[in-house]
Amino acid sequence: MAEAGLDEFRRRWREELALREGPAKRRRSGEGPAGAAREPEQVSQRGSCGAVRAAPGGAPAQPPGAALGYFELAKCLLEGGECPLAPPPPRTAEELSCPSGERVPQTPEAPQPEHPESAGGDRLLEQLIRDLNEINEIPFFDIQLPYELAVKIFQYLGRAELGRCAQVSRTWKVLAEDEVLWYTLCQQEGYLPGTSISDCSCWKLVFQESRAKEHTLRTNWKNRNGAVSQLQYELGKVLCDVHSCDGVVIAGYTSGDVRLWDTRTWDYTAPILEPMHGAAEPGSQPLVSFVRINNSLAVAAYEDGTVNVWSLMIGRDPVHCYQHNLRIQALALSLEGATIATASGFEVRVECPNEKGYWETAAHFEVQKMVNFLHLIPDAGRHPVAVAAAEDVVYLLKADNPSRVLHSVYGQPVTCLDVSSKEAAFGVKSLGWMNEGNKVLLYSLQTSQCLTTLGSSLGDFTCVNLRNSPPHLLVTGNKDRRVRVYDLRNSASLCSLYAHQLGVSAVQMDDWKIVSGGEEGLVCVWDQRMGNKLWEMHARHPVRHVWFNTHSLITANIPDEKSPRGASILDDDLTAHRRHRGIIYAYEFSMDQLAPESVLPICRSSYDEVAGYNYNIGLAVPYDNI
Repeated sequence: MAEAGLDEFRRRWREELALREGPAKRRRSGEGPAGAAREPEQVSQRGSCGAVRAAPGGAPAQPPGAALGYFELAKCLLEGGECPLAPPPPRTAEELSCPSGERVPQTPEAPQPEHPESAGGDRLLEQLIRDLNEINEIPFFDIQLPYELAVKIFQYLGRAELGRCAQVSRTWKVLAEDEVLWYTLCQQEGYLPGTSISDCSCWKLVFQESRAKEHTLRTNWKNRNGAVSQLQYELGKVLCDVHSCDGVVIAGYTSGDVRLWDTRTWDYTAPILEPMHGAAEPGSQPLVSFVRINNSLAVAAYEDGTVNVWSLMIGRDPVHCYQHNLRIQALALSLEGATIATASGFEVRVECPNEKGYWETAAHFEVQKMVNFLHLIPDAGRHPVAVAAAEDVVYLLKADNPSRVLHSVYGQPVTCLDVSSKEAAFGVKSLGWMNEGNKVLLYSLQTSQCLTTLGSSLGDFTCVNLRNSPPHLLVTGNKDRRVRVYDLRNSASLCSLYAHQLGVSAVQMDDWKIVSGGEEGLVCVWDQRMGNKLWEMHARHPVRHVWFNTHSLITANIPDEKSPRGASILDDDLTAHRRHRGIIYAYEFSMDQLAPESVLPICRSSYDEVAGYNYNIGLAVPYDNI
């Protein structure tokens, strides 16, 4: 038994001893025969042949330490001390001469006062012995195993097997409900990660509640039960780019504004990030090209080559800013930490803070072609590692080594790219008279070798998701209107879903569902095992961003045309351009949160803007003037 478990066992026995000793002390302090309790007989001493000897003077002889009582004996044992009973005295000649089976006659003895705690002490000590025997030895068929070894065996069982074992006997029930077993199951299933075993008193109940909540969320996902909210910022004009991380959404607009929303709060409040450039001329800010966000940083790249970095912990002002001479083609931000990579022209630049916290250029690379896709490898260690796709060449860029070509086939441009901590997956387009079909290649980042080749499609692979997919699985989207899931272990296609009429533009999957977005603006949710569509949602513009977790879903419909023809963006009447702007949807499927759509958005306003509009009721309604 572990030391902590033994201490807890001793503490509980001390509390029970204290409760048992209370009535005994009150009985001993009573006066008069009427208030005295019934006195049981004094425990007498037996000889080796079964004879009971009386003590001189009429009082029965007691062994040394018997006067302490069973309570004192139990206390001493629980505290880890030696047994207070002295060795038995040597046998007398009368005892030695006693024939077998014959008793020594007892002398008349006067009634002696009895220890009141002896009656309860017998039951207490017997229960203590039974508990110790049950904890130390577990019956396994015809053998007895120590408790620790039995727990080790039960750790290989699942929740269903533990439930069956608990029905065998009372001993196995206690073993099957051990906190260590259910704590291990909770960690394996991903319930309450980062907690210790002492944080909860009953891990079996925690496991049951987590399973019930997971079942409720899955039912809500399948039936589309929950709240749907629109994240709009009319003053930003046309939506340019959207990214999200753990429920926090960042959006960039043609007006140069960068807006945050925190969907984890009921009112979705978040600040508008202030740019470092254009403070004196608020109307001349360039439009936002790319935005990225993680748990600590928010990054925005502008049309003029400026990159602003904000810290989510400090405030609305940028903590770092740097400039490229040309337009930025790609932007990447590490999942954790503070590493940024940007591609402009034929150069790739990596920025990160040093040991003292000052931002500096960690690496600078020159490539031969224009970069189309750029990703930072998660968990790369001290030196950041980036993967860049420039037309038909894929580069592996390490800060401490020169750029290395990972893949290069002339005339086969890369159409999509995604990376994980150990692998990189990208789609290539086959051209020319030897057209073998478009494929997805999977490369190892450690060996720079091609691990497998997936698919052979007539359409271009437009999106691939490796980082968020389950282990050994890969989901892709294609221009041939299909979403495909591949098994990386045997390079086989698990399912092929006819999803979107104009091609698939964004996709993500987990262990049971797939969420895909199309160029026609349709968002579809699929059951991956059954291969059927659960539900869909349509908007005007193409779906460029899809992100979800267990209880929420965020999608973004971003228009391709940033300056709509026949519509003046400088007009004050913003209602005329609502069909040209993109839209962000936030779905919430958790039942323990307030549904935001239960109240109209105009009633949930914080009244911190001069003017705003509500299109859910088809009217332009200004807020109160501040």
